[in-house]
Amino acid sequence: MSLDYLEPVSMEVLETINELPDHVLGKNLEIFTNDSGLPDILNVKICLIFINETRNSYYQISKFNSNEFRKEFYKLYPGNWNFKIADFGDLPSGKRVEDTYFALSEICNELKKTNTIPVIIGGSQDLTISLYESFLKFEKLINIVSVDNRFDFTQGENLISSRSYMNDIITKSPNRLNNFTNLGYQTYLIAQEELDLMDKLFFDSFRLGEVLNDLKITEPVFREADIVSFDMKVLNSVTDGTLLKGMPNGLDSRAICAMSRYAGISDRLSVVGFFDLPDNTFFLKLFSEVLWYFIEGFKCRFDEYPVAISQGFKKYNVSMSDREILFYKSIKSGRWWMEMDNKNQLDNKTKSSTLLSCTHQDYLDACNDILSDRWWKATKRS
Repeated sequence: MSLDYLEPVSMEVLETINELPDHVLGKNLEIFTNDSGLPDILNVKICLIFINETRNSYYQISKFNSNEFRKEFYKLYPGNWNFKIADFGDLPSGKRVEDTYFALSEICNELKKTNTIPVIIGGSQDLTISLYESFLKFEKLINIVSVDNRFDFTQGENLISSRSYMNDIITKSPNRLNNFTNLGYQTYLIAQEELDLMDKLFFDSFRLGEVLNDLKITEPVFREADIVSFDMKVLNSVTDGTLLKGMPNGLDSRAICAMSRYAGISDRLSVVGFFDLPDNTFFLKLFSEVLWYFIEGFKCRFDEYPVAISQGFKKYNVSMSDREILFYKSIKSGRWWMEMDNKNQLDNKTKSSTLLSCTHQDYLDACNDILSDRWWKATKRS
């Protein structure tokens, strides 16, 4: 069984739990220990898996101290959560990086069968490859959302790294990648070749300024995601506690918590990873809150995937100068979707969906004869 690769939470952490107040997360999580064994995955909705594989990192990053993070996270009080969350312990690095990739992929694949969401914490972002490969056996098209200040399509590298892992994904056979979306890129960190490639493949991207100006534009993007990969170098140095070593511009604490919540709310999301984590006390406190908001988002899911527009939706027909577009608004959640042309299916291989998540502003823009870039690119990808 693939979960046998995992190692239990250390006694150092378990001993601190007894000192915590009642009702905090540390006393409410299902925890993998030597004594109790691995929690029953059939009863778990979200499981935390810690990893420190960084051998293919492009950057020099310090080892993330998962035990110190647990001590911070366990102190928090849960929300009104009526589902089980588990700490599945640590995945040790394999003899080769490829061994770690394989083990992580198999674990995520196993958890997907029980609709348990793995939250991968630590390591470098090239581990996104494993998250992607865990889907390949299910023969469905995959949407990846990356929260990152770069695209990670760097050209000219012979080896896989955290700066070039997307090259491996888009060239892998079979290719099941439907869409890749970047949230938070900074143009001066991106080579022109990468920008050209994103345009050529009709992938979506949102600059840092766009995201910070209106965080709500990211919600429909997360709603379409199967995999979300956070590179925590997307934070500015004041926010992540790296100060002089980090980036002067980036997401702030409010933005990263809101985006983590949006990821959790996504009914479609099956796995999330938080990578390239700074190792300082200030960041551990912030990341505890980021993870808390992801779980809070999961609690607020609306069960609207796959979308069933036959009931519980209001329909709006917008006549534009060259076409008619149907919009649907959920009565339950207030969220919006827009219909694709029948001849331009989002997924030509399965003919499974003609709806694209959108915002209320997209509807208002269509009323003014303006179609969103996401709609145009989705039709081109088909």
